[in-house]
Amino acid sequence: MSEEKEVGQVRLTAELLEQLLASATPEQYLARANLEERSLSEYAETMRELHGLKKSQVIRASGLNPTFCYQIFEGSRRPGRDSAIMLAFGLGCSLVETQRLLRLSGASELWSRNRRDAIIIFCLEHGMGRAQTDDELWRLGEKTLLDGEA
Repeated sequence: MSEEKEVGQVRLTAELLEQLLASATPEQYLARANLEERSLSEYAETMRELHGLKKSQVIRASGLNPTFCYQIFEGSRRPGRDSAIMLAFGLGCSLVETQRLLRLSGASELWSRNRRDAIIIFCLEHGMGRAQTDDELWRLGEKTLLDGEA
């Protein structure tokens, strides 16, 4: 997604929060909000198409096992946190897109107060790929993504 669209969606989230807090009951908010649930597989596919990538390119850039990666796209498997981060790198996600992908995978978002997460955030923001990020993590004495869980 473009940064402009991302900013617009952030505003929309803030507006939704305002509506929720102003509602007398949760049901009142839910009736008006028209919330849409999005799955991780749908989001990954949207990001892949948006960035003009083939699944084979995503797999190669992410470093994930091809079978496992296809299962994520199909919705039959859910990645752990490191695998979700690797997928985000493979998809060419921005930091905002990576945080959304992590939320949809059920993992905690990257946190700048965590040393390892801070390195990953820096790498995302500076356009580094997964392999470059692993090099930085290794250089700074942190566990690499590729050595994480599947």
